[in-house]
Amino acid sequence: MARPLILIPARMQATRLPGKPLADIHGAPMIVHVWRRAVESGAGDVAVATDAPEIAAAIEAAGGKAVMTSAGHQTGSDRIKEAADILDPDRHYDIIVNVQGDFPTLAPSAIAAAVKPLADPAVDIATLAGVIDDEEEKTAPSVVKLIGSEIAPGHMRALYFTRATAPYGEGPLYHHVGLYAYRRAALDRFVSLPQSPLELREKLEQLRALEDGMRIDVMVIDHVPRGVDTPPDLDRVRAVLKAR
Repeated sequence: MARPLILIPARMQATRLPGKPLADIHGAPMIVHVWRRAVESGAGDVAVATDAPEIAAAIEAAGGKAVMTSAGHQTGSDRIKEAADILDPDRHYDIIVNVQGDFPTLAPSAIAAAVKPLADPAVDIATLAGVIDDEEEKTAPSVVKLIGSEIAPGHMRALYFTRATAPYGEGPLYHHVGLYAYRRAALDRFVSLPQSPLELREKLEQLRALEDGMRIDVMVIDHVPRGVDTPPDLDRVRAVLKAR
């Protein structure tokens, strides 16, 4: 399997926390913390894909690589597709990993874990999930739940993703972590597809892949990183990273 290319999409236009990639966390912008986690994973080469010169400048000042992409992208998947084509037009990388730019507490080991299912050529996309321990999260629509069928301990095949509380009955519920490892051809296929009915209904991009018959496998991790969407989220992340 070829060495993966890890891409971190980042833009400045977040509605609830404007300019959040550059939000200061103990002396470094949030996007730099995420870039460092990706580099520490050792899972592949790393670059930040952005449409903002100030984000690119922050990454380059930290010693990283940034690639400028179109400001017109609707999703991170579209942005990393363009970035992959710019950085690797000859397609030497056959795995593209999409790491969200608002995951500064992401464990580097989680990035490495996400790539593992792609050793099976039947798998198109791989992602992550963790067991939900908080009772409020079990019913919160903001927490996306994975419904999967176990292949091996800690490894599932995704059957569905939902904002509802599912599956019904006794047993663990899984919090989906929005980090994806795509086979290169699967990423090309995914971004070429129109939005699907269930994707639009649940507002979950990954359902487009499932509705098209693509296989998504999931690795279960111990720690679920939280995205930073609001000022209180940013305060929590600062507290977590200060304690480390």
